[in-house]
Amino acid sequence: MTFADWLAETRLRFDQEGLAAARPALSELYMGAWSRVGRAYNYGTPVWEREWDLLVILDACRVDLLRAVEGEYAFVDGALGTLDSVGSMSAEWLEKTFAPEYADEMRRTAYVTGNPFTERVGLDPNDFAALDEVWAYAWDEEARTIRPRPLTDRTIARCRGERPDRVIVHYMQPHAPFLSDPSLGTDLGTPDDGFGEVTETKTVWQRLRDGEVDRGRVWNAYLDNLRIVLDDVALLLSNVDAGRAAITADHANAMGELGIWGHPDHVPLRAVKRVPWVVTSATDRGTHEPADWRPDEGGERTIEQRLSDLGYVDGKTDGGARGGANR
Repeated sequence: MTFADWLAETRLRFDQEGLAAARPALSELYMGAWSRVGRAYNYGTPVWEREWDLLVILDACRVDLLRAVEGEYAFVDGALGTLDSVGSMSAEWLEKTFAPEYADEMRRTAYVTGNPFTERVGLDPNDFAALDEVWAYAWDEEARTIRPRPLTDRTIARCRGERPDRVIVHYMQPHAPFLSDPSLGTDLGTPDDGFGEVTETKTVWQRLRDGEVDRGRVWNAYLDNLRIVLDDVALLLSNVDAGRAAITADHANAMGELGIWGHPDHVPLRAVKRVPWVVTSATDRGTHEPADWRPDEGGERTIEQRLSDLGYVDGKTDGGARGGANR
């Protein structure tokens, strides 16, 4: 968004909402400034610089979120370290992680993913040992996300059948929407009211920012999403072989640190960029037979709707400069 675009939208907001438009408008301007700084200066360690055979991505997982359940999962207990991510939003992470300079590593790697941004950034299946975009055929329309099990099943099936050198599985949880408390999810509103005017939409993080939802309730739902995905990670670790399995995140999620909420792109703020790094191992004990998930031959890959389900509008960041609350 250019400054001229921001001015035009802000005028429209004030016409429609009066002084109530001031806070979100200023928040967008502020986060847009952070993003511009981050495009000039940024940092992070590519996952390729760490040792792993299996890499588990927990989308939008904070370090303190994982620490809160540390005693509940043996593979996390006592093993929680940190990593500075190369991105503060999924699309940025994908572009920087699967970049041409890592072509050799990518050719040895199967990437099993529930994140729809793989299509938006244009990943080429020919660049990987396999690119399995599970979001395209195992989306839960009612939950408005992809649950962990299809990703677990597809990863187990590929590890047992194809035995690639390296595997990345990218789960969508703990990213919103929150499966245990769906009413906390993004208020999608209506993109057009039929009269040419556009209705504002908000992510859960913007609703938290504006005091519309309770922080404790959001945190507990965020934790529930983490437990849901970690239950499947535990299942995965008992049904694949990996001498070195690492668990991390593509980015974290700000909850008001320095006035930032959600995960705007290119923001060099530790609350968004510092992610967990847990090293463990995996052994296939044959305790789970994966379901046979197959693409729906008659279905359509509704990328825009699925990004909207996750709190993105027009592919913009959840809680970022345009806040996922675009007009």
